[in-house]
Amino acid sequence: MTAAPRAILIDVEGTTTPIAFVKDVLFPFARARLATFTRANAEMPAVAALVREAAVLAGDPTMTDGEAVQTLLRWSDEDRKVTPLKALQGLIWRGGYESGEINGVVFADAADALRTWKARGIPTYVYSSGSVAAQKLLFGHSTAGNLLPYLAGHYDTTSGGKLEAESYRRIAAAVGEAPGSITFLSDHTGELAAARAAGLAAVRVQRPGEPVVSAEPWDGRVVTSLDGLA
Repeated sequence: MTAAPRAILIDVEGTTTPIAFVKDVLFPFARARLATFTRANAEMPAVAALVREAAVLAGDPTMTDGEAVQTLLRWSDEDRKVTPLKALQGLIWRGGYESGEINGVVFADAADALRTWKARGIPTYVYSSGSVAAQKLLFGHSTAGNLLPYLAGHYDTTSGGKLEAESYRRIAAAVGEAPGSITFLSDHTGELAAARAAGLAAVRVQRPGEPVVSAEPWDGRVVTSLDGLA
């Protein structure tokens, strides 16, 4: 970044947090407990609504709860970025974080960057396919301590898909900044292209050892850590 942005929007997987933590720790933790959790909390309005939302999203509102849960499990195996699954995962992860079974892994340079940007008066927002609740749990119970005080806000798929330019326009409006004054950081070139189409500055984060998650070429700036980005 040649000039400091007025706001920063960051991805999570591969940007602030190792993909392996999400894929090998968080996802299996939630999947193993999803059926039991939904049965045990079937009377909880929020859980019941999410199960029904899954049925509607699957195209069959007449599904039984058991069938909807099986659909959710299939979506988990497919890593589908759908709101009811992400929301239920977040509810399950909460128990793991609060019990100490899970600690959110955050790269040291990412934690340092969040603190630096806060000190410089640059608000940082998170935009992830993981639910807002899941984001807050990860950053609130992280290996670098409670990082929530360094974050100004959180956005998830309720703001739109991450490959859609309109989602970034919507977030810019919510943040209250012109798109061109916001820099988006992600390891996914499809997301970066959507953000750039919306007018945001976009920087690809490709950390050594992290898998390349999108094959599309990227002709913009590429960094290997968040050191010195603002």
